[in-house]
Amino acid sequence: MNIVPFQSLACPLDGAPLQRGAAAWRCPSGHSFDIAREGHTHLLPVQNKRSRDPGDSKEMVAARRRFLNAGCYQPIAAAVARTVLQHLPAGTTTACLDAGCGEGYYLRQLAEAAASAGEGTLALLGLDISKWAVLSAAKQFRDAGWVVGSNANLPVLPATLDCVLCMFGFPVHAEFARVLKPGGLLLQVDAAADHLRELREIIYPALKPERPSVEGPPPGFERLPCETLRFPLHLADQGQIADLLAMTPHLHRVTAEGRARAAALSSLEVTVEVRLGGFLRTAVDE
Repeated sequence: MNIVPFQSLACPLDGAPLQRGAAAWRCPSGHSFDIAREGHTHLLPVQNKRSRDPGDSKEMVAARRRFLNAGCYQPIAAAVARTVLQHLPAGTTTACLDAGCGEGYYLRQLAEAAASAGEGTLALLGLDISKWAVLSAAKQFRDAGWVVGSNANLPVLPATLDCVLCMFGFPVHAEFARVLKPGGLLLQVDAAADHLRELREIIYPALKPERPSVEGPPPGFERLPCETLRFPLHLADQGQIADLLAMTPHLHRVTAEGRARAAALSSLEVTVEVRLGGFLRTAVDE
């Protein structure tokens, strides 16, 4: 497959189509969004920010980049790529968004798998609310499109995507339904009951019970069979343990005592357990 940047972007201010120029994206109303030297674009209006620097910090992004590039979650990336490529029709131009792309690891892995998957074109877009994450993604992989934006207001034209990925992220199903074509795939990857249990048992006094799963698909979707992926992971040194903690929500939830217990570890065996939940966009909203 040929890998290209996704182009069907929408103005985050009025929803009109954006046209790419040499140095900026512009809409018919005259709104303009500069293209950075690294190739990415900020499409998150100031009034839509909840803080001055939302999303993952520069340090968290660096930790995630080291951890993922070491191959720690490669089985997850392989399962995601396999599922996406099985769904997408061969020999055509198809488009995929990673909504909450972080530093772009999963899109890079998908592109690598797609490159040897046969004929056709795969247009890729990575979006994250963290400017540091998108900057890191753009520096590492120029063949995809990268934007700073929010899942709550995707800067994407309606019904232009064949696939949306939401990797450990914050799904906004109404927006995903809006941008997906009928029959398009939404693939969500979420932590399962035993995910990183060994680390959580160290940093927390007690573990909270797992939240009950939501019955029924989101409006506008039909559910596909769910796949659970489980494998052991050996963290060989304190650096990997610290990077794992830094790239999870636990970093902000754990107490100073819990962080100290994690910092005292020289190695750790953890269980990785995730759910791959698939949904198809229905032709008519119900």
